[in-house]
Amino acid sequence: MIDLKNLTIKKAHGHLTKGDFSALELAEAYLKNIEAKNKELNAYLEVFNDVREQAKEADKRIKAGKAEVLTGIPLAIKDNILIQGRRVGAASKILDGYVAPYDATAIKKLKDKGAVFLGRTNCDEFAMGGSTENSAYGVTKNPHDTSRVTGGSSGGSAAAVAADLALAALGSDTGGSVRQPASFCGVVGFKSTYGAVSRNGLIAMGSSLDCVGPIAKTTEDAEIIFDCICGKDALDSTSIELSTINLQRSIKELKIGVPRNFIETEGIDAEVLKDFNESLLRLKKAGAKIVDVDLPSLQYALACYYIIMPAEASTNLARFDGVKYGPRISGTNGINDYFKTRALFGPEVRRRILLGTYVLSAGYYDAYYGKALAARSRIRMDFENVFNKVGIIAVPTSPTPAWKIGEKTDPLSMYLADIFTVTANIAGIPAISVPSGKTKAGLPLGLQLMAPVGGDEKLFNVCKSIF
Repeated sequence: MIDLKNLTIKKAHGHLTKGDFSALELAEAYLKNIEAKNKELNAYLEVFNDVREQAKEADKRIKAGKAEVLTGIPLAIKDNILIQGRRVGAASKILDGYVAPYDATAIKKLKDKGAVFLGRTNCDEFAMGGSTENSAYGVTKNPHDTSRVTGGSSGGSAAAVAADLALAALGSDTGGSVRQPASFCGVVGFKSTYGAVSRNGLIAMGSSLDCVGPIAKTTEDAEIIFDCICGKDALDSTSIELSTINLQRSIKELKIGVPRNFIETEGIDAEVLKDFNESLLRLKKAGAKIVDVDLPSLQYALACYYIIMPAEASTNLARFDGVKYGPRISGTNGINDYFKTRALFGPEVRRRILLGTYVLSAGYYDAYYGKALAARSRIRMDFENVFNKVGIIAVPTSPTPAWKIGEKTDPLSMYLADIFTVTANIAGIPAISVPSGKTKAGLPLGLQLMAPVGGDEKLFNVCKSIF
């Protein structure tokens, strides 16, 4: 019997190459787990019908001595990342039945390595939400407490990894959508420097914020996936090649900045703050230097995000009109068709489209969107100034543990839960959430570390040395 609970990508690779078990047997073990648990958790929207065939192809590569570290590794893919010939719907009724015509660049790279795709995972509709309660196909439940949310928007991917329904997963992160569910589910979530991973084949929400990223059980596993999918891509003009010169290799003497004025405010859970301070002590004992830093513009980050993101989302979602993609609902004329089809959007998506359209409209563009862009520049400048003094910045991943399903009914309370994660997307810097502890009730908590632009490998090295 395969010990899925303690399995990592590197361990699985070793077992596969030694012949302890085959890629088919590994895939079967995950399929068995999915069959047993997914009905309750609702992590997967679809399990692919050719998983066994994919695994058999991986076994052929392994037997031929052509195995790479990801060959035969079973992965879950968020339902907003295109896989050619498979359904993809961003958990929305407006894309019901849509089949992807091509592979996302990240998917193509994983295919080239021989990874096995188990299925597409649930998420907030069009990645809009922090709990996966906004999916048109039902909420995903937290494996640690099924009365609670998984976080979002990549909640299905995080739940799949946490519940051993996949060895690792891909998600997307626009304002914390990889890191926050990773924190809630007790796994690792990584958001790269903006552009380090191609967005080609990712269903767009906020184009200047979106990042494809891994969710895994360990930092090393997240790094393995990131190393595979990163790199400049001719199909994404915003993509970049990261430099790996003169990177931090050890936590010894590393200065870690803590913006305490930003963290220790009303609204942060007492157990989260206690766990955060204990995490800082662990870092200090490992040789890091903890220093207080001031990031005065962070107080504007959440407001800035909730202007820029809806503005970009409203523009991106204009293409879903019942003509080019997904189902079409016929009305009395063309414009009526459009309105009836657009009614397939869920309430949170409609809310953000309305917000975005409002802030971009005549008379309000300068008052809202223009000021948000100016605030974004200031936030980036503040981060650059602080990173001249410290190597890494530490904050909690979320101000609270996972909340009860249905507990946050008003949008504002949900938006406020993003306060610690949106800053990395606004600034375009890399950030990682690693498991840091648990509440008295046994709910996972996460520590978030952020590095300057291009410091992705620095985050991996520091986290591997201590967490």
